[in-house]
Amino acid sequence: AAARERIFIAPLLSGEEARSNHETIWRLVSGLPVTTPQDSTDPDLSGWLALARSVKQAGTLGQQQRAIDNWVQQNPQHPAAQQLPEPLVMLRELADRPLTHVALLLPMDGPLAGVARALRDGFLAAHLQAYPEGSELQIELYDSTRLGSLDTFYRQAQAAGVQLVVGPLEKNLVRQLSEKDELPITTLALNYSDAGQTTPPQLFQFGLAAEDEAREVARRAWADGHRRAIALTPRGEWGARVLDAFRRSWEEAGGTLVAAQALAEPVEMANQIASILQIRNGESRSQSTGGSATQPTRRQDVDFLFLAATPQQAQQVKPTLIFQYAGDLPVYATSHLHAANENRSQYLDLEGIRFAETPWLLDPQLPLRQQVERQWPQAGGSLGRLYAMGADAYLLAPRLNQLLALPDTQLEGMSGVLTLNPAQRIERQLPWAEFQDGEVRSLTDYPVE
Repeated sequence: AAARERIFIAPLLSGEEARSNHETIWRLVSGLPVTTPQDSTDPDLSGWLALARSVKQAGTLGQQQRAIDNWVQQNPQHPAAQQLPEPLVMLRELADRPLTHVALLLPMDGPLAGVARALRDGFLAAHLQAYPEGSELQIELYDSTRLGSLDTFYRQAQAAGVQLVVGPLEKNLVRQLSEKDELPITTLALNYSDAGQTTPPQLFQFGLAAEDEAREVARRAWADGHRRAIALTPRGEWGARVLDAFRRSWEEAGGTLVAAQALAEPVEMANQIASILQIRNGESRSQSTGGSATQPTRRQDVDFLFLAATPQQAQQVKPTLIFQYAGDLPVYATSHLHAANENRSQYLDLEGIRFAETPWLLDPQLPLRQQVERQWPQAGGSLGRLYAMGADAYLLAPRLNQLLALPDTQLEGMSGVLTLNPAQRIERQLPWAEFQDGEVRSLTDYPVE
């Protein structure tokens, strides 16, 4: 509707107002899903939508360039053909140089070796699925635990003709890269530097950030009509980051965080939940056995609980809520409570909890997951998130310039829907699931923003 109004007033504008309105129309239509129906009553709007759809549906950078050219030839009188939006001008001008040499910079020894192997195998499996007959892409593995220095590595990689570095994984190495003014080779790091740190323009960052899931909880809970939250997150720096991401996203949407606490030990959890929910008229079931006692009640100014917890911690939460007469309080959680082990008794303790999860773990029928599981059965469990991230690193590798040129581009990945934020960090939006009758059930009714 906003795009339609701006298209209507476009002929009345001139100068900077016209240019700004033109760019805003593109930003609006390019942010719409490709399934948005055409509007046959308005040829200008229909043309804008067709342009956005053709660019989004084209897979590679070269295909997008050809899609733009074809659309311009077919719609020469359209306002967008006479003045291409700036992101499309950038996209058109990007050199269509195929990616032929990638360096995987991963720790093959030490505590992160298992994580690195899953990432590597997911990356290579995605490549083999894309090119079963082979391709010209050379993928070279470098062991980051044996590096003399990052500068030496980049000199060697540059001399070998490497066009893109995928890695490193270690946070201290990502920090080192972030401190440089520029990098000789475009790099997709598989971890994140410190928040707010200025980074070189050649550095992109991607990982399974819990903050993405916290923001996803805020989006989902708001869309479900909730407005007032309480939160339980782990103690320590990780829990603080997750809580901060949720708080910021929730309050930006207009929600209120009524209370937040660090998760207590299991023996203390009952008292903690009673405290945060302000249980009144008796704080234990034994008090309701007297003839004149009333059933305890919880505070009524809370719509839901945001939970970030391990499976073992989360198993205590729902039964404790029921024990504290708050079993009706909706719980929204990050994926960390999902062990992906098909343990029915564990899942029953999580009954009714909604959580964000990777497409990889929610859809056993994904061809790539099935292919990987045949060789590495552990990819069907919680390690599957790392295989999915490796596959998504392969998806991102040739598309980083595309994401720069079209900031609203969304890539349907195995670890979520991937977008690039202004700090050149990949963010994920995840689908939703719920524990029902001892099983994980996908929620397909997630409202489209």
